[in-house]
Amino acid sequence: MNNLLALEGLAKADLEQLLEGAARFRRDVVDTPVKKSARLRGRACVNLFFEASTRTKTSFELAGKYLGADVINFQSRGSSVEKGETLYDTALNVEAMAADVLVVRHSASGVPAELQRHLDIPVVNAGDGHHEHPTQGLLDLKTVWDAKGHLDNLSVVIVGDILHSRVARSDLWGFLTMGSHVTLVGPPIMQPLGLVNERVRVTSDMDAAIQDADVVQVLRIQKERQAMVGMPSEEEYRERWGLTAARAGALRPDAVILHPGPQNRGVEIDSLVMDDPRAKILTQVRNGVAVRMAVLDQLIGGQDDN
Repeated sequence: MNNLLALEGLAKADLEQLLEGAARFRRDVVDTPVKKSARLRGRACVNLFFEASTRTKTSFELAGKYLGADVINFQSRGSSVEKGETLYDTALNVEAMAADVLVVRHSASGVPAELQRHLDIPVVNAGDGHHEHPTQGLLDLKTVWDAKGHLDNLSVVIVGDILHSRVARSDLWGFLTMGSHVTLVGPPIMQPLGLVNERVRVTSDMDAAIQDADVVQVLRIQKERQAMVGMPSEEEYRERWGLTAARAGALRPDAVILHPGPQNRGVEIDSLVMDDPRAKILTQVRNGVAVRMAVLDQLIGGQDDN
């Protein structure tokens, strides 16, 4: 693996290698009192973020630092981008400064892949438009694997704005590759086209979809899209598609509840559900650091750990 641009198209063996690496880093570094490894000593990781981010940006920064790398966080505000410099030229200049890996987040789909075509250093997609968010998909896979002990033949329900969700797409491809079955749930206006096959179904019936679910991934309701024609109100959304305490009570006792954050409490998920022991939301966040360590190590690692 020379870049990480998407989970679509990655082989099961590639996913397993990254998940196993994340498990090692979680055990040997993240969960230890002294969070330090030398595997990326002398390496430079540049985080090029053109969108607001808390969890993803911070965990990439921590992942690089825990591995001993020098980490530089690029902010578009106050940079030459505001003077008219193109993203392409910005990336070329970062590469010319001897950066070893570029982590890119952008509101336009396809930007990381386009930059990768012009660069000689690895590129990691930290979320691009409505396309994918591959490290989020990986940390979701790891969280479920830890809870269930396997990913084969699980019933995974993803509920929310599927049409615009990069998390939904990465989860979809990741879980399918690992052998799970996926149900996509949401308002008809937010349902995707062209994703239905023998292991994927699309429905607007939340209660029926979650009856036998092993995993429920609740997506953030994107308030910025509420002006869309046909978009339900927050009250209607919660009533029909929110993971309320009542709906959580109907889930299997061993079901796993996920949310990529940030959460709109009382809309797509109730506060009581977030406190449910089956909810692994903070575990997802912790696994995110380990997963991103595994990705960076896979792309630019290899130093002795001492």
